[in-house]
Amino acid sequence: MPELKVTPLGAGQDVGRSCILLNMGGKNIMLDCGMHMGYNDERRFPDFSYISDGPLTPFIDCVIISHFHLDHCGALPFMSEMVGYTGPIYMTHPTKAIAPILLEDMRKVSVEKKGDQNFFTSQMIKDCMKKVIAVTLHQSVMVDNDIEIKAYYAGHVLGAAMFWIKVGSQSVVYTGDYNMTPDRHLGAAWIDKCRPDLLISESTYATTIRDSKRCREKDFLKKVHECVDRGGKVLIPVFALGRAQELCILLETYWERMNLKAPIYFALGLTEKANNYYKMFITWTNQKIRKTFVQRNMFDFKHIKAFDRQFIDNPGPMVVFATPGMLHAGLSLQIFKNGLPTKIT
Repeated sequence: MPELKVTPLGAGQDVGRSCILLNMGGKNIMLDCGMHMGYNDERRFPDFSYISDGPLTPFIDCVIISHFHLDHCGALPFMSEMVGYTGPIYMTHPTKAIAPILLEDMRKVSVEKKGDQNFFTSQMIKDCMKKVIAVTLHQSVMVDNDIEIKAYYAGHVLGAAMFWIKVGSQSVVYTGDYNMTPDRHLGAAWIDKCRPDLLISESTYATTIRDSKRCREKDFLKKVHECVDRGGKVLIPVFALGRAQELCILLETYWERMNLKAPIYFALGLTEKANNYYKMFITWTNQKIRKTFVQRNMFDFKHIKAFDRQFIDNPGPMVVFATPGMLHAGLSLQIFKNGLPTKIT
């Protein structure tokens, strides 16, 4: 049997910068092309010099992106437009629609606010996305005469996919992030019965035994309720898409049930666009959302309003959703610093 070779260019023993080079049957396939959100120097992108010191097109047969989170697609315009790659890039339709918005948002923060150098431009994001071939779930795609790929539903976020890749008699399944339990807005991951020679899986929480989701949610709601009852402020650092919608549905339902009056704010410029994508890709959500959608848009929230920066010093209780989820920069960090009894700089 031909040798299978796997080289992590990022995320091997780390969270962030997912980028795996898969060599099978003489073909080179890049699985994800993410960036590390914790670095501002060359370490934020995968080390492409491992593949070549020049353009990558002669050395890579295709690139597959599992979902739109930046730790999985954030280095894509850098790789294609600055390092140089003109070959095919595959992702699902929702990923193709949402990824450029997150990439542009991140570019603005990095370049215009932080003044980062050696970063891709808005035009590069557009040019990169022109190279993308959108795939449908369960659609068998022949990359060339030898490589066949197929995407499967992964849950996690809108458009997230696991990919089955076949070259000759060998096959590999690559997951990226996936979720085996359905949540409030997405279904559970699903794949055909198959026997791959190799399974490459994201495993951020793989060894963590967690409480049941119901317990975690109950605990979360109790803590939020206690805090606003005391007149306190609750900051929820989130990513703009995915977990944010999940938590919004949870709080909206709880506020309605308990008849709470404390304001909930959503400090994300992407919200409106995000909700439009949920409307557009409604078939990617779970059955309950699809059914409810006929009567009303589940993402039109009654209790959750847009946040304005001038609300930071407002007295009284409030709940604020703000990006980024890692609390390492941006508005979530600003609100956090501002809300502490002793100010930190």
